[in-house]
Amino acid sequence: MSIRIGADVGGTFTDVVVERDGKYLSTKVLTTHQAPEVGILDGLRAVVTEHDVDLTAVTQVIHGTTLATNALIERRGARTGLVTTAGFRDVIETRTEGRFEQYDLNIVLPTPLIERCDRYTVPERLNADGEVLLEFDEAAAGEVVRQIVDRGYEAVAVGFIHSYRNGEHERRFRELLLEAAPDIAVSISCEVSPQMREFERFNTVCANAYVQPLMASYLHRLEDGLRELGATCPVYLIHSGGGLISVGIAAAFPVRLVESGPAGGAIFAAHLAAIHQLDRIVSYDMGGTTAKIAMIEDYVPQTAKTFEVARTTRFKKGSGMPISIPVIEMIEIGAGGGSIASVDSLGRITIGPHSAGSEPGPAAYDLGGTEATVTDANLELGRLHPDTFGAATIQLSPERASSALVGSVGGRLGLDARTAAVGVVEMVDESMANAAGVHAVENGKDLAGFAMVAFGGGAPLHATRLIDKLGVDELLVPTGAGVGSAIGFLLAPFSYEAIRSFHTSSDDFDAATVDRVLSELTTEAEAFVRQGTDAATTVDRQVSMRYRGQGWEIPVALPDGPFDQFAADELVREFTKTYERFFGRAIDGLAVEAVSWAVRVASIAEMPTPLDPVEPGEPVRATQSRPIYDPVVGDVVECAVVFRTDLAVGDTIAGPAVIVEPQTTTVLASHHVATVQTDHTLRIGRMSSIDAKGASS
Repeated sequence: MSIRIGADVGGTFTDVVVERDGKYLSTKVLTTHQAPEVGILDGLRAVVTEHDVDLTAVTQVIHGTTLATNALIERRGARTGLVTTAGFRDVIETRTEGRFEQYDLNIVLPTPLIERCDRYTVPERLNADGEVLLEFDEAAAGEVVRQIVDRGYEAVAVGFIHSYRNGEHERRFRELLLEAAPDIAVSISCEVSPQMREFERFNTVCANAYVQPLMASYLHRLEDGLRELGATCPVYLIHSGGGLISVGIAAAFPVRLVESGPAGGAIFAAHLAAIHQLDRIVSYDMGGTTAKIAMIEDYVPQTAKTFEVARTTRFKKGSGMPISIPVIEMIEIGAGGGSIASVDSLGRITIGPHSAGSEPGPAAYDLGGTEATVTDANLELGRLHPDTFGAATIQLSPERASSALVGSVGGRLGLDARTAAVGVVEMVDESMANAAGVHAVENGKDLAGFAMVAFGGGAPLHATRLIDKLGVDELLVPTGAGVGSAIGFLLAPFSYEAIRSFHTSSDDFDAATVDRVLSELTTEAEAFVRQGTDAATTVDRQVSMRYRGQGWEIPVALPDGPFDQFAADELVREFTKTYERFFGRAIDGLAVEAVSWAVRVASIAEMPTPLDPVEPGEPVRATQSRPIYDPVVGDVVECAVVFRTDLAVGDTIAGPAVIVEPQTTTVLASHHVATVQTDHTLRIGRMSSIDAKGASS
């Protein structure tokens, strides 16, 4: 019997999924923030007890977590020092010349992760080719080591200028530090993020060092707890690029886990898109704390080499902490079920970014929360109901939800609880629609012709309204939607992407060095993957290129095989075609530069069997109903209540209705219709007699 476990620790809920012979058993428990492993172990005990799972037969535990992300956002990592080249002490504070608010004279830039008093410098200097301009000063480095030891740092980040080309000086400083303090956690930028642009590279190595002791301790506690329960199998982590890595790699490079949970959701959505033969989808993942939106084309999530965490100004690119690691590209906003609703100084209802989380949770949970949240609004509008909520440990309180809505929103605006709830859910839906639109525009896409996949405990509650606002015609709500990211962990391949900056140009292409760099990157990535699997692998190569004089690059796929002048000319032609796809036209007469090279090695994943769509039939008759707010009608109407476990393939449900299941609820407005597909996914569209644009206005 094949048994695997997927565990996703979110800001509000911890999801545990057990895959047994291709079938999924799952549960949700409240996240235990002080010791996140406790929530995983509690959820696992619940599944084991309910379904009689033999933990000694488990072959893999695959885990994703927001612990690293939350530590960076909340600034509760280790006491960390930064050691850098003399003269560059303030790089992480001076940042770049970019301003996220161009005309704000009083702009406040984000506070650097490491304060100035914790930054140290060593005389040494390399040029952009990695050649030594100033020898590493051993005596000065020894003095810095003494100060670090005396001040009792838990972790140290080392980032020297141009170390991405030559890491000798960074490695030497690490040797000196570990000789004096063997237990200190040391991160060096030539290993964490060997890429040009010192601001981004320094931030990335600082973030890695900052969360390293926290993550290493947590992962070891998790392994110990699993062993005590009887699960002695290997534990793997899903990284932000959507692949699996070992605990050892995760503990050494925890910055690669910053977007691990959402990455699993994107993999889950891409898998579902392949089953239903939808080559352009929007992945919509809404949990208790945040909502994540990603675009997936040809069954592959879009990826990037950098992203920002902890933005201080919502939606403002440049207001956060840049992290230079491979990541599945998505936009994330503070709009989850636990996001707190309030009224600003202009009398507008605002949602988030702060969340009630699991402690104390929404007011409706009756666990001590008093501020109104999105969950409270959904309960007030009848979308959620105490009898069908599904969380065994939580008994929803409509009275507390109503009181919180009046106290946080209604009292300020002269509204009753229901009207306040309508305002809250409309603001949430509008925020998510705006975020999705911005994300599409930034990627040069039009959402017309895309379908949506909704998962996470909150997404099916809001997804039908969201597709109306975006003009998307089709929505999929899969089975297991409430724990979609954890299921995605079990679908992920073992993979690792190695990146290194090396500059060359079409005027003087250094084919020999390019071949050497690509060979070394392939070996590095292969070694990481082999720590988890001996399966056959694929190798994908990519280079970031630009015209000379430009400040940023675009990704270009690399052909197989070694490079010579003919291959270099072909690469320039491929860049030109890619540039035209991005920007509409190429630029004549400019040299082309290649800046950073990347190799991704991944185990080969089996493609799912595609299914033909099941067309809508006669709607089933519901035996239960309850009053629920319908945004199309603009009032409370009597809605059918359908239990998803009672539905069979081909069954059709016409709105207004709610389809309830233990871990989420799908809401259908009066112009929506859902049909159960062969794999029991709900495929939702609009009735042809309704003008979608008019209904969503």
